[in-house]
Amino acid sequence: MDRAAKLAREGVEKGEGGPFGAVVVHGGKIVGEANNRVLATNDPTAHAEILAIRAAAKKLKRFHLEGCEIYTTCEPCPMCLAAIHWAHIERVHYAMTRHDAAAIGFADADIYEAISSPRAPLLHLPNASAGAAFAAWQKKADRVQY
Repeated sequence: MDRAAKLAREGVEKGEGGPFGAVVVHGGKIVGEANNRVLATNDPTAHAEILAIRAAAKKLKRFHLEGCEIYTTCEPCPMCLAAIHWAHIERVHYAMTRHDAAAIGFADADIYEAISSPRAPLLHLPNASAGAAFAAWQKKADRVQY
């Protein structure tokens, strides 16, 4: 956790993004690490957890990160939590809560509300071309399921 906190502080000092850092650990060793780089990249998805997962997947040469844990300076936002689940990371350790983040201006409450609401802003628009892409995937003999 200390390494994640150091990355977060360095990112803040460089003006790269908010006070968020993350490390992915496998077998007791850091295999991916990052600080938030939203401001540095103008990429709203450049959260520390996402970038650390990308680094770990690249280093381990696999997209499923079973056997890994992530240490992050804050409770993951919904996007990062989804990425953690997609990566099959087994455990999340976090220092500060989403409420702590909200207290300093990082409010994800509207996202949590939207995903739990039956009135989520999702509109189903069936499309034959999209259906064809799904069918092509299903027929692909050498597909790698993930």
